[in-house]
Amino acid sequence: MLQPRSPVLKALNELAQLKNLYRQGWLKRGVPELKCESVAEHTLGVALLSMFLVENLFPRADLLKTLRMALIHEAGEVHAGDITPVDGVSGRVKHRLEKDSVERVFQALPRAGEYLRLWEDFEEGKSIESRIVRQADRLEMLLQARYYEKLGYHDFEEFFRNAQALMRDPEFKELFDEIESLR
Repeated sequence: MLQPRSPVLKALNELAQLKNLYRQGWLKRGVPELKCESVAEHTLGVALLSMFLVENLFPRADLLKTLRMALIHEAGEVHAGDITPVDGVSGRVKHRLEKDSVERVFQALPRAGEYLRLWEDFEEGKSIESRIVRQADRLEMLLQARYYEKLGYHDFEEFFRNAQALMRDPEFKELFDEIESLR
């Protein structure tokens, strides 16, 4: 198969693989592949939710930085795959595998270092933008869990309990409570 020469097209081609990478947490709990959310679909949901959060609840956050971070936050899964907590991979090893993937995806782009720093900022979770994207990541997951529960695939209580403990800001706790009330 021919590969693109342009660094921009190479990076986009790499990220396009996320369209065919299904979220493993859903598959491992009985959601059929035909109905399973891809990592790319999840990324779109996180980006949209992040935008809504900044524009409506966190206007002091940098919208462009937040959106860029949301769009690349799963770049580590292009080559590492969707590693879940039940896979038995340590956090340190998972981070290394994903960082290697991010470096590989963006390596040919002139701003590769900038994309890596954005991804690392997301991973650290210290900036307001990373906190927003991390919470949007969890809230999008819960909306998807609720959808799958309505289809009768699984009781995703464990997902809700794990995410609840990570809701830091009052705005996110309120959104969490609302999603949970819709179950």
